[in-house]
Amino acid sequence: MFDRIWLNAHLATMESGLGIIEDGAVAARDGRIAWVGPRAALPGPAAETVDCEGAWILPGLIDCHTHLVFGGDRAEEFERRLAGEDYAAILRAGGGILSTVRATRAADEASLLDAALPRAQALMAEGVTTIEIKSGYGLEQAAELRQLRAARRVAEMLPVAVRTTLLAAHAVPPDYAGRRADYARLVAEAMVPAAQGLADAVDIFHDPLAFDSEDTRLVLGAAREAGLPVKLHGDQHGDVGSAALGAELGALSVDHLEHANPAGLTAMSRAGTVAVLLPGATLFLRETRMPDIAAMRTAGVRMAVATDCNPGSSPTLSLLLMLNLACTLYRLTVEEALRGVTVEAAAALGLQDRGRLAPGLRCDLALYRIGRPAELCYWMGRNPCIGRVLEGR
Repeated sequence: MFDRIWLNAHLATMESGLGIIEDGAVAARDGRIAWVGPRAALPGPAAETVDCEGAWILPGLIDCHTHLVFGGDRAEEFERRLAGEDYAAILRAGGGILSTVRATRAADEASLLDAALPRAQALMAEGVTTIEIKSGYGLEQAAELRQLRAARRVAEMLPVAVRTTLLAAHAVPPDYAGRRADYARLVAEAMVPAAQGLADAVDIFHDPLAFDSEDTRLVLGAAREAGLPVKLHGDQHGDVGSAALGAELGALSVDHLEHANPAGLTAMSRAGTVAVLLPGATLFLRETRMPDIAAMRTAGVRMAVATDCNPGSSPTLSLLLMLNLACTLYRLTVEEALRGVTVEAAAALGLQDRGRLAPGLRCDLALYRIGRPAELCYWMGRNPCIGRVLEGR
């Protein structure tokens, strides 16, 4: 007997494209999917049956790139930029990322958690069941670890799965101005070991505005020695070879990729490294350079989509809006976009136990009152989610 069955539903299983099953059913046992298929073929009863009344069931959505834990906000800076002040002037006046670093360093763990919980709840309300949360606004060991602990506590306080990522190499902190390599060495030699048990992966911003290839090899090499998977923010503001470097280092993903070259994308495809697309940052920063989606398709790169929720360049709490932007700005198909927040997002986090509706996987579900899956990409500002299921409950 199954623990629970959801029936009178249409399914987008994400098996072979969208994997549509009209009038389907999903059965769960012990938190896992035990059976999925047409309702007429349902093999047995359950202790509980849920009538979905014609709703659509998708795998629980996965936001695979967020900076959900941080102190303060940058609304004042946003207002100043709209008034014509450029980012360099704001940075010289102590604004920009430095203001977030100050606010995050000044916040205790409880304050960081209190601010993060409603952000996570906003994502959950749209059907998100797994969230990746990066550090990266402490830029010192104590504050970075505080961010990671707060991120772990989100999953203790809310019914959502959380994967944590150490991003201490997000920027060079003001106390290391002019000593970028020294700070990268500190991250590799001290912060990566200290984050074991708190971080599920290690990330670095490999970019003309941040850390170079030598720094990246040092930090991610330390992570791999510690047994932690690695990721890169890369090729956002220029082509510095992040795509190829991520592939070489066996990265789970390289994220942004607005300036990635075709050879690097081919290397990513061969290595199985996922491209994480972040259209919220493109929109908010009013960038005109887009990731080369045609080259990604040609190379066969797996493409995920995420919010990049952060206070400076993508202050969004809607993964559904990112689906629309991925389609309208980047020209992804509906199938590519929906797979980008399910099966491909799972791959970007190294999670093989979710992202599809298939027997043996976690029973993480998102239920929507829609007529067809394309509506999740079509609407801007509409949330048709009517329920979430985490591990069968």
